[in-house]
Amino acid sequence: MHRLIFSLLFTASVHAEFTAEQQQVPLEQVPADAKAVKIVLIAGTPSNKPGQHEYFAGCALLMDWLKAVPGVAPVMVAEGWPKNEAVLDGARSVLLFMDGGDKHSFLEPARWAKMQALTKAGTGFVLLHQGIDCKPERAADFKAMFGAAFQSDIGCRGHWDVDFTSIPTHPINSGVKPFPLLKDGWLYNLHFAEKGVTHLLQCAMPDSSRKNDAAKANAGRAETVAWSYERPDGGRSFGFTGCDLHANWVEANQRRLLLNGILWSAKLDVPAGGVSSEATPTQIAKNWDRKIFAPKVKKAALTK
Repeated sequence: MHRLIFSLLFTASVHAEFTAEQQQVPLEQVPADAKAVKIVLIAGTPSNKPGQHEYFAGCALLMDWLKAVPGVAPVMVAEGWPKNEAVLDGARSVLLFMDGGDKHSFLEPARWAKMQALTKAGTGFVLLHQGIDCKPERAADFKAMFGAAFQSDIGCRGHWDVDFTSIPTHPINSGVKPFPLLKDGWLYNLHFAEKGVTHLLQCAMPDSSRKNDAAKANAGRAETVAWSYERPDGGRSFGFTGCDLHANWVEANQRRLLLNGILWSAKLDVPAGGVSSEATPTQIAKNWDRKIFAPKVKKAALTK
């Protein structure tokens, strides 16, 4: 007689409500000054282990730092998409910090139509970490909107230390000095748009991370993990595949790179020395998600 044996396994899906601390963060608040440059920061839903993919906490930090920039009005959105889409209207740039692949929160038809409308309006985009990973049928769209797309045919990903030893001249790199980032998660060997892309940060990757023939053919090559994109529609996009490890916000050069990139994407002047910011251990420890991994029956094994 056949019987089914079920194995309970922890899944990658995470369920959580806002913590009391997170509930104090203002969400979807329209700027009081109508003349201020609106920057919308969209944080994805809880994901991965504590200290990784801290989308809410990362966007809350960026909001605080941007508030100190004269004439800029950041608006934070949580759970992957605004409850009130009107907060996107008039945005000069939209930052997307969320899961990628088939977990993207903006690919539902009505939301995708809004993204396309923003693109046509010349809105800037900033895409962080694995948000650049997309379904194959969206790769051409991602290249057109963000300047790049991660696909598994040539792309590689993983966690390791990197060292940025050379910083090319570009407004986004203003004030950025050579720096290492430790134990972060990276995606590289992307498909880039044919025109308009500037490679901003490149670094060596461990050859052991090259898991496909296309990547192995370029063993030893410095790989791009940050880029700018001058879109044909006149808009600007900026991407960075780091930001997996929340602790790395303590690195001033990472903060400067991201804040410069946000201003550049909004067509604002970047200060000669880059955007300054402060990050204390107390600030870095705030607004982490309460992550609860739910056990789930993954599959059934059929035995006799």
